[in-house]
Formats: sequence, structure tokens, C-alpha cells
Amino acid sequence: MARRYVVTGLEGQVALSLIERGALLDDITIVPVGRPALDLGSIETIEAALVAAKPDAIISSAAYTSVDQAETDEANAFAINAAAVGEIGRVAKALGIPVIHLSTDYVFDGEKISAYLEDDAVNPVSVYGRSKLEGERLLATSGADHVILRTAWVYSPFGTNFLRTMLRVAETRDELNIVADQIGNPTSALDIANAVIKVSTNLVTSDFAGLRGVFHLTGRGEASWADFASEIFAVSSRNGGPTANVNPITTAEYPTPARRPKNSRLDCSKLAAEHSVTMPVWQVSTAAIINRLLSA
Repeated sequence: MARRYVVTGLEGQVALSLIERGALLDDITIVPVGRPALDLGSIETIEAALVAAKPDAIISSAAYTSVDQAETDEANAFAINAAAVGEIGRVAKALGIPVIHLSTDYVFDGEKISAYLEDDAVNPVSVYGRSKLEGERLLATSGADHVILRTAWVYSPFGTNFLRTMLRVAETRDELNIVADQIGNPTSALDIANAVIKVSTNLVTSDFAGLRGVFHLTGRGEASWADFASEIFAVSSRNGGPTANVNPITTAEYPTPARRPKNSRLDCSKLAAEHSVTMPVWQVSTAAIINRLLSA
């Protein structure tokens, strides 16, 4: 019988990627659960929805992700990103199953010069980052068997993300001002889905302590947002798609309500060592998604 990996959320980039990847597998069934049955903003819905789904593992991917809006909507951000995650942990512990939870580079302040390790000091500089860090804490203290996967700069063929926005805006504009002094690791949600399925299976099939805890999960290689945009337009142009010239600007020239980490790079060597998961180079995954979108 196929294992059942229950995913929180129906329309998020990772949830949709997991559904797509899961459809190709015979030994695993991806079971998405979302509103109204499971509403992370209504904590009383979580237990019944998860129990009814009969999971062998829970993939906690749904989140409050409106980084700027969270600055004035703190209560909802913490309800969804923190309290709900703690409740998922409580239910998982009661069921005796593992939780794989997606977190973020925003738990760091971005002041480190090199890539962040899992045990580096956390210091979020936004409401979103603080809410995600509290979710990590509540899951860790719930007693549930768990893995926390911090990822960053997520893009995919689905929903709203930087890659899709760049292609859309370039249809009507010849030049774009893009921030060049924030550095990170562009990460395909499709690659995240593959990794999450591998990590989930490792947890379900092994009691090894080294498989548990906090790990970093991003695409290989680094870029600024301006670098990322330039690569998107280069690939798009080669395939007859929209393109634009990129004008690099500073963060100060593009103010936002929430502060962003200047350095979002995450070191993923621990995930490779313990889970045998190595992510593709981001340029390769970017090209694959652009080609898919342009040929749709």
C-alpha cells in the first residue's frame, strides 16, 4: 500500500509541486488538505482534518507568506506561521508520525558574510521572519518527530513568484530596476518537492537521530535579484519569450515595509550528508521552468 504524505495547503507553490511530483510515484500518495477543511487561521480545524486524512507523514508547507503585509497583520502571521505549526506538531505526536516543516532564510538577519549554517544565531528582522522562527520553536518543543527545512527565493511554474513576475512585466516594459545588493539561492519549488519526498521517506523508514532537526534546502549556486532577473531574460530571449534590460539598484532605492536580509545564502551541506539530498544548480532549474512556461 502506498504511503500517504498529507500536505497542508491546496494552492501554494510547494503544495502544487508536490501534487505534480506525487502523481508520478507508485509507492507514495500526496494528499493535499486545505481550506475549508483545514484552515491554519482557525486552529480548531487542524486536528480533525489531519486525522481524517490518515497520514503516514505530514508535510507542513502552507504559510502566511505576504512578507510586507505581515508588518501590519502580525496577529494573523503568528496564528498561521506559529500557533498552527505548534498544533500540527501536537497532532503528529499524538498520531506517532513525523512532520516535515518548511521554514525560511528570514529567520536570519542577513549580516553574516558567508552562507548560513543551521546552528548560526537567528535574528529575524521582520514580522514574517519572527513568526516563522516561532513556528520552528513550537514544532521543536511539541515533541513531534520532525524535520525543519529552511528554504529561500522560491519560484515555480505556479502562482505568484519572482520568475513569473519578471516574464509578465517584461511583456510591457523594456527596462526594469532590480535590487542587486541582496544575495541568495534561487530555489525551484519542483526541486523542493523532490527533496521533501525523499526526506519524508527517510523519516518514515528510519529512526536514525541524524535525520531529524533543522536543515537548509536551496538551489545550488548564488545570485542577486538582478542576477536572477538577467538569467531569466537571457533564457526567455533564447526561447523567443519576453525580455528586458536589467538596471541594478540598491535596496535603499527600492524601500519596502519589511526589511529583507542582505545575505540569504544557506549552506546545504548538512542535508546532503544526512539525507543524501543535493539540489540542482539554480540556472538549470530556472531554464527548465521558463521553457515549460513558454511552451504552454
